[in-house]
Amino acid sequence: MTTVSRLLDADCPPFALLRRRTPGRAHDTVEVLIGPVHEAERLADLPVGPLPTLALVPFRQIRERGFDVRDDGTPLAVLAAEEAYEVPLADLLAQLPAHDVRVEDGGFDVPDAAYAGIVERVIEDEIGRGEGANFVIRRTYEGRIDGFGRADALALFRRLLLGERGAYWTYVVHTPERTLVGAGPEVHVRMSGGTVVMNPISGTYRYPAGGATAESLLAFLGDRKETEELSMVVDEELKMMCTVGDRGGVVVGPRLKEMSHLAHTEYELRGRSSLDVREVLKETMFAATVTGSPVQNACRVIERHESGGRGYYAGALALLGLDGAGVQTLDSPILIRTADIAPDGRLRVPVGATLVRHSDPAGEVAETHAKAAGVLAALGVRPAAPRPPAAAPGLADDPRVRAALAARRRDLAPFWLRMQDRPAGGRGHALVVDGEDTFTAMLAHVLRVSGPAVTVRRYDDPGLRAAALAWTGPVVLGPGPGNPADGTDPKMRMLRGLAGDLLAGRGPGHRGGLLGVCLGHELLAAELGLPLVRKAEPAQGAQLRIDLFGREEVVGFYNTFTARCDESAAERLAVRGVEVARDRVTGEVHALRSPAAGFAGVQFHPESVLTLRGATILTELLTGVATPA
Repeated sequence: MTTVSRLLDADCPPFALLRRRTPGRAHDTVEVLIGPVHEAERLADLPVGPLPTLALVPFRQIRERGFDVRDDGTPLAVLAAEEAYEVPLADLLAQLPAHDVRVEDGGFDVPDAAYAGIVERVIEDEIGRGEGANFVIRRTYEGRIDGFGRADALALFRRLLLGERGAYWTYVVHTPERTLVGAGPEVHVRMSGGTVVMNPISGTYRYPAGGATAESLLAFLGDRKETEELSMVVDEELKMMCTVGDRGGVVVGPRLKEMSHLAHTEYELRGRSSLDVREVLKETMFAATVTGSPVQNACRVIERHESGGRGYYAGALALLGLDGAGVQTLDSPILIRTADIAPDGRLRVPVGATLVRHSDPAGEVAETHAKAAGVLAALGVRPAAPRPPAAAPGLADDPRVRAALAARRRDLAPFWLRMQDRPAGGRGHALVVDGEDTFTAMLAHVLRVSGPAVTVRRYDDPGLRAAALAWTGPVVLGPGPGNPADGTDPKMRMLRGLAGDLLAGRGPGHRGGLLGVCLGHELLAAELGLPLVRKAEPAQGAQLRIDLFGREEVVGFYNTFTARCDESAAERLAVRGVEVARDRVTGEVHALRSPAAGFAGVQFHPESVLTLRGATILTELLTGVATPA
């Protein structure tokens, strides 16, 4: 009996076919996993053994991180392989069914015009009000496959194997409850031998109707919106890498990922971790490329603007096992570009666009169509993209394209382009207060590399206020979403009060200096009497040149609100020993400091990949205010 005839047998248990482009693996083979499926409650319950485990991780699983999420009941399904072997790709293609699969009554659940309206509201009501830098909002192509069965699932898989290039995983997973078939371009997280890899992908180049050209690609690479979109998700996934990695992370790239209907820009993040693979999987739920930034608040925004739950969309497949030395391994793609088909043939293909402050509603509508095109072509809803000649060079080989990608790398902080060692026996102990943005994980890593030990605590941790007031080392009031001037927000009231108490020196033992970053800076500025205003245009993921106390710096901003300081206010603060770095035209405050009073604040993010000398700036600011007079 051939592999495919076995899978087509009604008595065959649940199965998965996986073509994985994992480094070190042969790409011309397909893995076959056969075994029973059960449901688990938590990721910690997933088995890790010599035979692989394949987990279908729904988006609702992010509740394990304490995030708000609409609970649609989609299960954490686990295929525990009892059989696992590989088949040559060519042999499998010869066996797979080759018939066309017809979809009836197909269309998006949210019409184009309605989706464009959602884009406008997210830009105005969420990004424009300080809720975050970017958000991914889903809509779903829905249809029906009459008489759907195993043969149809395998035929769709064959079409994807032949028609979609550039995918990280191409797969079909068939269980009694559903079939997932897709071609995912993006690594969620991979771990082997203690090395963790993540793969932020963002920025979408939709091939023109007349075909892709280097000139149109160069225009895309020069698009400010696309550049900022990718930088933001790199920052967001570095937050996760700094949470799971013992030594932070290093950024590799950027690169171009060419697929059948579109191309993406991508980076690779690498780090080292001693955590269990299940803990790594938990702490990396889920990528900013499919949620937004910051991820926790993005989950709230998703609830406000999407109808229904996400099912497996933006979740992950996760293959867990042991290598030949008995060391845990993990390989996990993000669940996008995937058809979710019920036993009765009801079909769903969810897709989303990354919305940023410069998003064009019509462009984001077009992006969702392009992202669905690969799967829809396999379904026969759209014609498949023509395959390029085998000998034709890819767009990424054009010297001008390579130069444009290299130029993007030069705009990243050198700190994040190489692995950083943390010194043994560091000096001091800093407290970082998290305002619901895990940029604090990156802040903690940068601080640890400079010497001190670091403790990170959320603003709502019991006892946080008393601990901060009694802290004898540096205290960093970190970033977070929201309107800093909103006195009805419990978070803002708590953090504003804490900022005031620390500035007033009410902490009985606090002598280590105080630093505010982004939100923390805004609250310090408010306590100094400066007005907080909403910016005319949000600066989410904006890399700008500023005058920082007489020195030009290239820094990264993620703010919708800002403190404003005119000449008379600057003079009054100077009398109090407070120096202000501000925009001379708008009066927007970039930074402030008072070595005598032992505090400083910066509106930008020194820990961001967008701040070229961020690590040095952070060290200098804390050193300058560490010993108040």
